[in-house]
Amino acid sequence: MNRNMELDPRNITPEPASRPNSAGEEQMEVASELSSPTSHSRDSGLFERGIKTVLSMRKSKRSPNKEKGKEGTGTWKGIRLSLRSSKSYEENKTKICNDAEEISEKIAAEPIQGKPLSVMEINELIQKRQLLEAFASVKYLEDETIAERDAEKYKDNPQEFVRKSKDVDLLYNSITNAIQSVVVGTLEHPTVEDTMLTSLVTLIAREEAAHPNTSNAARPGSDLLGTPRKWREEWREAINESARKRVQRVPMPSKEEESSWLDLHLGFLQKHLTEDLLKIKLSVKKCYPEEYQVCDMYVEAFHKAIASHLQNLCQRPLEFNELYALLDWVANTYRSELFLGHPDLKPEVKTENLSLLLTPADWDKLKNDYITSAKGKIKSYFGNILRLEVTEKWEKEVHPEVKENLYHSSLSFDIQTIIGEHVKVSGAISRSLGMKTLELCLAELHEFIPRFGEEFVAWSTAQDSTIFVPYFAAYINSFHDLVSGLETVFEVNTEELRKILAALTRNFTNIFLNKIRTKAQELLRDIHKYVVREYIMQVIKPRRKMNKETRQQVSEKMNQEARILNNTLIDQGSDSDWLLPAIHHIANIIGEKKKDKIKEYVKELCQDYPDIRKEHVLAVLALRGLGRTRRAAIFRQGYCALESPDSGNGSTLFTEIDAPVIISCF
Repeated sequence: MNRNMELDPRNITPEPASRPNSAGEEQMEVASELSSPTSHSRDSGLFERGIKTVLSMRKSKRSPNKEKGKEGTGTWKGIRLSLRSSKSYEENKTKICNDAEEISEKIAAEPIQGKPLSVMEINELIQKRQLLEAFASVKYLEDETIAERDAEKYKDNPQEFVRKSKDVDLLYNSITNAIQSVVVGTLEHPTVEDTMLTSLVTLIAREEAAHPNTSNAARPGSDLLGTPRKWREEWREAINESARKRVQRVPMPSKEEESSWLDLHLGFLQKHLTEDLLKIKLSVKKCYPEEYQVCDMYVEAFHKAIASHLQNLCQRPLEFNELYALLDWVANTYRSELFLGHPDLKPEVKTENLSLLLTPADWDKLKNDYITSAKGKIKSYFGNILRLEVTEKWEKEVHPEVKENLYHSSLSFDIQTIIGEHVKVSGAISRSLGMKTLELCLAELHEFIPRFGEEFVAWSTAQDSTIFVPYFAAYINSFHDLVSGLETVFEVNTEELRKILAALTRNFTNIFLNKIRTKAQELLRDIHKYVVREYIMQVIKPRRKMNKETRQQVSEKMNQEARILNNTLIDQGSDSDWLLPAIHHIANIIGEKKKDKIKEYVKELCQDYPDIRKEHVLAVLALRGLGRTRRAAIFRQGYCALESPDSGNGSTLFTEIDAPVIISCF
């Protein structure tokens, strides 16, 4: 007897005793469990009792009438092998296993006997899941048909042979369907039907023993009698089908119902399949021999089912958060302790030999879609930063913070936080994805900074706000902090970013200087106007009557001083040319000898400064030394009131000069 072969008691498939009368008279099912501990003395007698059992079965086959009415003659019940025994026990167990396996092989190789039952009766056994009895009867019918064929019994009635062959084939197919149904339903029920699964193992072994020759495989056009039914392969396919169904039944909320539908679905998938695998480890595995590698089969089946399911999900139009959820689940959850690597599933559930969950093409597509979606997401984030600056700071004219005597903005912190978070989560999926995300963020930043500057300048120009200068300083400081932070934290080349920032700084500086020049221009205009106004105000004040010589001297001095004042202010940048003739007009009126000429000077004064009032003109004529009557006559002839008191350029001069009160003595 060969003692080098390993025994799993669940592999032992003794041949059923002959049952010539009733179908339920005798059932033989070999199914031992390796779960409960027993004493050493009991195990040492296991082999001897196994031999006696087999001999008893053989005796039953030789003398079927003597054993009539006795069921289960060849069944081993209550065998318990302790997995925690001493070294001597392990040696005995190995011996027992090796010897018992040899017996099992001999039993399986012997012909399987059954009862002659009708097709309907056999089908009823199949429906009741009495598959061992059904198989024995189908095999009996098959052997009978083969023997009759070989004896040329159907030579004159080939249709009868075709009918019986078809009956055998259909019955075997029904058993095949029953096997598939049992396996597929294993995980559907709250508890595992141990007896059914162990009898399934016995059934597969008996079929393999009954049809050992693969050379008997059916040829095209021949019948299927005597050909292997390959129920072990059907068992494997049933496990695959079970896994497919379990994956397909995992709840999946609709996108309309729940925005985070994919996150929830992957969580359900993880929870439900973890429970299934734990059930397989604790309850299903013990029903199968070691050679079936049932845990590995189920893990591989679930792996393929999940891979197919995820491939279908990849074909959907997924948004940024959904793409990230899928990538993260595949990269960081699937094989981790959260799922297949869970401590409760070890060591039965192994992930080392599993293939890639997604094909390289699907994985790359998923990452590329993520990068494309992330580009829009980053652009949106940066856009939100700009929008908040406009609505919460610029429009409300909120002055920037001051830290360490410098204007401060949160732009650098906000941007670095956005980049840091996206690079971190992407890098956790794969290093290459993290690098691509960083490159994407920098590219978006290269576009954002100039756009930000343009928006700020456009808003400041339109509003002419006083907060331009503080924010100009705050943003330049913040962008310089941003560049330094990117170099330190992410170790990136910021040469291009520095060029963009330098251009922005130059632009801001030029705008700042233009604003200063504009303000200086306005200041010079105000100064120019103030000087001319104050000069005229002092000149037209009432004073003693001047003689002709004095008037000439005053006129010349006024013209001289007007030239000096105007030239000085023009040289400084004043563009108020409209103020130049004001003093000269008054000086000419004061120094003019001819009365008609005085009228012309008054008319020119009124035309150049439409806001001049009657009181101003009379005060200037009084300064010339004209009497009341003459002043009134000249005024009537030279003064022309305009509809608008403003000058051509919208400025006023005499409106801001109080007219003096002229006292005339009669």
